[in-house]
Amino acid sequence: MTRAEILETTRQVIYNSVPELEGTELNEDTVINTDAAIDSMGFTLVICRLEAKFDIRIPNRQWQRLRTLGDVVDAIETRLPK
Repeated sequence: MTRAEILETTRQVIYNSVPELEGTELNEDTVINTDAAIDSMGFTLVICRLEAKFDIRIPNRQWQRLRTLGDVVDAIETRLPK
């Protein structure tokens, strides 16, 4: 899976998890909790759905370091089989 595919799938999971963001431009520099206004509960939901979608596990301690959409894509990309 390419980085662009991971990014697009991640966007769709975010839009499905936080419907009020539909139509909002989300790029790799978007800061999840401020620019996208996703609160901690919403972020937890998004991460759980991404883990299920990609069949991966992102350690809880790493969640706190995921600030931008690009950070989330990086975390997914490094856990996918090559």
